[in-house]
Amino acid sequence: MNSHTYRTVDVPVSGGQLRVGVWDPVTPAAGEPTALAVHGVTASHLAWPFVVEELPGIRILAPDLRGRGASNGVDGPAGMAAHAADLVAVLDAFGEPSVPVFGHSMGAFVAVTLAHLAPERVARLVLIDGGLPLDAPAGVSAEALVQAILGPTAERLSMRFADVAAYLDFWRAHPAFVRDWSAELEAYFAYDLVPDGDAYRPATSLATTTDDTVDMNTGTTLTGALAALPEFPGPVDLVTVPNGLLDERPGLYPPRHLAALLAALPNVRHTELDDLNHYTVVMSGRGARAVAPILTREFSAH
Repeated sequence: MNSHTYRTVDVPVSGGQLRVGVWDPVTPAAGEPTALAVHGVTASHLAWPFVVEELPGIRILAPDLRGRGASNGVDGPAGMAAHAADLVAVLDAFGEPSVPVFGHSMGAFVAVTLAHLAPERVARLVLIDGGLPLDAPAGVSAEALVQAILGPTAERLSMRFADVAAYLDFWRAHPAFVRDWSAELEAYFAYDLVPDGDAYRPATSLATTTDDTVDMNTGTTLTGALAALPEFPGPVDLVTVPNGLLDERPGLYPPRHLAALLAALPNVRHTELDDLNHYTVVMSGRGARAVAPILTREFSAH
């Protein structure tokens, strides 16, 4: 990347070591600003390079959440509170008392939880296609809830692949990426694989995804965090896109559901970015260019 140099750091957390991707700006902006980026439910820190490239001058800290990527060996339960505690450990390790935080998908829910449990550590919130309650069915089993929200994304976690090329072929045909396949995506997907006997599997386990998805939609931690969101002292931006995980419409926030959420949260500034889906809003060049002005506005305010 031209705007930043890239390295990784392992940060001690409860149950193990959390891998953190660090993008240091080649030319830091005034005050050497830092932001914390939080990825989605089955992603890793390598979901962020497109966005990083659009934020010259800003240091980006992006962990692999516990149970994902190179943090998949961290022992102990996941859930929103555990992830938030891990993020506090990351900020401590880098000597950052308070930073803008932006999260994508489940990462946005983790960001909301962090803002509730450790508000002094969060200067700004940018929630990218996540963070506010989804229009999820009520009264269903954990497995049915995961299927309803994630669908084939969850099914993939039980699949095995002969090699990296087979995994890339699987994703290359995915409807979310047919317009936006890139070398960065190939690196992201290759990083996701771990050995499993004579084959490979995604680093994120289905059990971890199930636990996090259930906690995200029915857990009391997030309920309390969302109830407190109107009192958050800093700016809160919500970015949504019209298309979902399979490039389908509507996306995660159907218009009527989204309107009701925003009516109850007058402090949330909403922007919809057109012609993008849940993945490509951050994992494509055009998505990163569209979301960058919102992120830059927050950094400038910080």
